[in-house]
Amino acid sequence: MNVYTLVILATLVLNYVLTLAADLLNLKALSGELPGELADVYDAEIYRKSQEYTRIRTRFGFVTGTFDLAVLLAFWFAGGFPWLDGWVRNLGFGSIVTGILYVGLLVVGQGILSIPFAVYSTFVIEERFGFNRTTPKVFVLDLAKSIGLLGALGIPVLAAVLFFFERAGGVAWLYCWVVVTAFLVFLQYVFPTWIAPIFNRFEPLAAGELKDALLGYAKKVGFNLDGVFVMDGSRRTSRGNALFAGFGRNKRVALFDTLIEKQTVPELVSIVAHEVGHYKKKHVFQGLALAVVHSGLMFFLLSIFLGHQGLFEAFGMERMSIYSGFVFFGLLYAPIELVLQMFLQMRMRRHEYEADRFAAETAGAETLVGALKKVSVDNLANLTPHPFYVFLNHSHPPLLQRIAALRTLSPDPS
Repeated sequence: MNVYTLVILATLVLNYVLTLAADLLNLKALSGELPGELADVYDAEIYRKSQEYTRIRTRFGFVTGTFDLAVLLAFWFAGGFPWLDGWVRNLGFGSIVTGILYVGLLVVGQGILSIPFAVYSTFVIEERFGFNRTTPKVFVLDLAKSIGLLGALGIPVLAAVLFFFERAGGVAWLYCWVVVTAFLVFLQYVFPTWIAPIFNRFEPLAAGELKDALLGYAKKVGFNLDGVFVMDGSRRTSRGNALFAGFGRNKRVALFDTLIEKQTVPELVSIVAHEVGHYKKKHVFQGLALAVVHSGLMFFLLSIFLGHQGLFEAFGMERMSIYSGFVFFGLLYAPIELVLQMFLQMRMRRHEYEADRFAAETAGAETLVGALKKVSVDNLANLTPHPFYVFLNHSHPPLLQRIAALRTLSPDPS
């Protein structure tokens, strides 16, 4: 057992323990007393139901997390990685095709093992709490579409990365960084118009009070709102949500049909105002820039560790290969990823406050408070999450903290 084995094992165990500790603290923080701020939208039964949903989701997460860790450790110490490597090598393909098969089979295997949990989550837990509207047919189609999309987008990128690390020597990481950066920018442009419609229907918002209100708001804040769409979120869930994606002329605002059903026109305007706030505050561009920097750091470190025999020995590999090095480095990189994720979560929570402030100043603080309360009820949100759980897992601040921040702002956007 070398140092790489110890580091990766310690990271896996640490991540598991941190997750478990956060979950236990979160359950302990559940309060039997409904916060007074939410008394106008929650009753005792809904509040009890929201806490039960948190408990069941937490227990389910513990089961899935334990299973995933156990499978990984069993596959690792049973010699699964070198066995798979030998099998794909014996097929006789070139190194790039062999690498695609090696990584692809690991991804597919993990995906197959996750299907029973996805089925249980959708058709048992979500069904029990009244969220699920996904039919078995839609579930299977979504799975097939996801696999096809992963193959269509992921295989060319993986092939390019394997090619450069085989042929470009010491600057391979730089070429890969350029390729992935171009891919990330490409995704931002095509997601709203090409990818999202694969899974959902997007219909232009019909003429009427809501469309007039949204266009009037956009004009007031100087935001080019060419496309406002209604998305058939009710095809899969009763939850309401809003989507903002894309850059430039390809940017798109979409409202779930379930959201439109449950919110007033002013509240819907405030929700869109929050999404516009992310764009106006350049959060979308900042997120893309951070993703680009992150990928550059990852490829640079990868280029260093691909030459370390000890990394491959930790997984029982007698022969070094670029493609298996990608997989092993991903596990070795986990401590850095954990720290970066904490930083990114903190940044995202700050961005939510900034977008809330923009919405409050341009559409009304109290209106946004009302909209957030309704979304919370629809999602059976945990109203009293533990701070440590929020620190590890939340990209959004807790509802009561958001409301408290909004209360400090003038409710009059004029």
